[in-house]
Amino acid sequence: MGEETTVNTMIQIAPSILAADFTRLGEQVQQADAAGADLIHIDVMDGRFVPNITMGPLVVEAVRRVTDLPLDVHLMIIEPERYIDAFADAGATNITVHIEASPNLHRTLQLIRARGCRAGVAINPHTPASALGELMYMIDLINVMTVNPGFGGQTFITEMTSKIARLRAMSGDAKRFIDIEVDGGINEETAMTAAQAGANILIVGSALFNNSGTIAENMSVMRSILAEAQQ
Repeated sequence: MGEETTVNTMIQIAPSILAADFTRLGEQVQQADAAGADLIHIDVMDGRFVPNITMGPLVVEAVRRVTDLPLDVHLMIIEPERYIDAFADAGATNITVHIEASPNLHRTLQLIRARGCRAGVAINPHTPASALGELMYMIDLINVMTVNPGFGGQTFITEMTSKIARLRAMSGDAKRFIDIEVDGGINEETAMTAAQAGANILIVGSALFNNSGTIAENMSVMRSILAEAQQ
C-alpha cells in the first residue's frame, strides 16, 4: 500500500469545543450536534506538557449531559495514565494520549481499553510515524497534530500531509482499520488535503465556531468540500 492511499470510508467531522464560546458551551455543542457533527472533540491541557490550561473532567461531564454524540477526549497532559479513570467516569468515548507524554504507552492504552473506551494516540509534528509501528495492533485511533499542540487557531503544517498518508498505509499494513484524525488548522482550504491524504476524522474548531456563518452553515460548507474529496 503506497503513501497516496485515500480513505474509502465516510469522513467524519469532530467540532473542537476549544473554539466555542464558553459562555454558551452547552448551546453550541447542541447546535453542532444538530448540524450533523459525528463526535465532539475536547482538548485537555495542563500548562505543563503544553503552554496552556483548558478543561478537565467536569467539562467532559457537562458536555456529556447535553449530547449523545461520542466524546473524543484529547489529553495534552503529562502522566495521562493518572487521569484515565476520571475521564472515563466523566463520559469519554475515546481517550487519546500523546506518545511524547507516555513513557509506558502500551500500559496506558491497556488502561484506556480496560475502562471500555477507545484508545487513541496523538503524535506531534516532530515525531515520526514509525514511532507507532510496534503498537498499531492495539491503537483504535491516531491523532495527527498538524500544528504544535497548545493553542487553537494555528496554521496547518503542510509537511504533515505525508505523515497522514504514511499512517494510513501503516494501518493497511497492520490489516486493521484505524481512525486517523487530523488536528490543527483544518478549514475550507485544508480539509480536502487532509482527507485525500488518508484522514477520516477532521477536528474542526475555528472554521466551525468562529467563521462568519452559523455553525450549521459552516458545517454544510465543510460537508460539501468533503463530499468532493471522496468523489
